[in-house]
Amino acid sequence: MFMRKKLVAGNWKMFGSLQRNALLLDRIVAAGSGISCDVAVFVPFPYLGQVQGLLTGSSLVWGAQTLSEFAEGAYTGEVSAGMLRDFGCGLVLVGHSERRNLFGESDSVVAAKFAAAQAVGLVPVLCVGETLAEREAGATFEVVVRQLSAVVDRVGIAAMNKAVLAYEPVWAIGTGVTASPHQAQEVHAAVRAYLAGLDGVVAEEARILYGGSVKPGNAAELFAQPDIDGGLVGGAALVADDFLAICQAANR
Repeated sequence: MFMRKKLVAGNWKMFGSLQRNALLLDRIVAAGSGISCDVAVFVPFPYLGQVQGLLTGSSLVWGAQTLSEFAEGAYTGEVSAGMLRDFGCGLVLVGHSERRNLFGESDSVVAAKFAAAQAVGLVPVLCVGETLAEREAGATFEVVVRQLSAVVDRVGIAAMNKAVLAYEPVWAIGTGVTASPHQAQEVHAAVRAYLAGLDGVVAEEARILYGGSVKPGNAAELFAQPDIDGGLVGGAALVADDFLAICQAANR
């Protein structure tokens, strides 16, 4: 059986301060020798320079939480993929549920951002997932495939070789509710099956993270599922002990 290395990625959302960031990252870096999975952090734009300074030379990868679909121009307030590369970013979140639902990013905009990230060598972490209403309507797979196909139609299936996927059920983010391991695995398997219908090798090698309230108490059971290749961690990523416990769960 092909073994995909686990990835645990912390999404700090709009939290942090220079002091808190330094304390958190010092703890994570210090534990590095005991962590065998890949580890990444997604931080707010203002802290990219600080994180670059703290993590350069470590095994951790850092990235931004979104980017502009435009390379440059009169787009006040936007940040381009090239600018992120200047701060050593290796990854960037694309299509996070909060960007889709709070800021109105459409499937086509998400696809454009995915393409912009790859154009400068960034690895996009493409987030897909359904709302509670969509799940209750039995539309989970329809929604997830629609979100995926918008990107594949733009960049081609081969582009998924240089990307990471993340399934984040919107109804299980910040609500205290977590999809059961069975529910999460079911969607992860469907995502892999969709990819397999286009390219079997891409499907086998694709890393698909689970992003619905991963915590120390549920990480091991989630990561034991055959199609869950790690986690996109929200609140627990801001607590060093919790985040490190999740990384340890991914070591198994």
